[in-house]
Amino acid sequence: MMHCTMDDLLALRASEGSVWARKHIETCTACRSELDALYQRVAQLKALPALRPSRDRWPVVRETLRAGRAKRRRSMAGWGSLAAAAALATVFVASPFGGPSTAQADLIDFKERSATLEGRLAGHDLVGRVMSGWEAALAGELEDRIAVIDGQLVERGAPAPGPAVELVNLWRQRVDLMERLYTVRRAAYQGM
Repeated sequence: MMHCTMDDLLALRASEGSVWARKHIETCTACRSELDALYQRVAQLKALPALRPSRDRWPVVRETLRAGRAKRRRSMAGWGSLAAAAALATVFVASPFGGPSTAQADLIDFKERSATLEGRLAGHDLVGRVMSGWEAALAGELEDRIAVIDGQLVERGAPAPGPAVELVNLWRQRVDLMERLYTVRRAAYQGM
């Protein structure tokens, strides 16, 4: 005995089956059960939830990145200001009566250069601008290194009389890193 093919069953389901297939379904229990199973599969597939693409998440990601950058800038500015205030207090406490020594003069010079660079960096606000991956990674690394040095400057607090060589070296490193960061940001700013 010949049975209905899947094409015959699908045609029957769509009310387009041949006369032979319609008569065969009435007499063959195997083909009838296969047609019933086909109806059940279709019903189960229709019961599945519709898959829709997730909504566009880019605005949320962009705002999260901007908030993180702004927070890091505020944090760095706070640490830098705190470090500058602590270092300035150190200079005044260390030599209240005498003129500045060579180390103190170097310290004052590095602090002034650091403040100037902070002002320049604030002028190159890159929010909304696109940087290459390399530039962004380099800028992030430099900002992190500056934050570490700022933390070390805050930890040092007020040293013993006279500025220590370590303090001058930390400020020298900070100025060097800020100059590099300024170069990277300026290149990104001019490239846009």
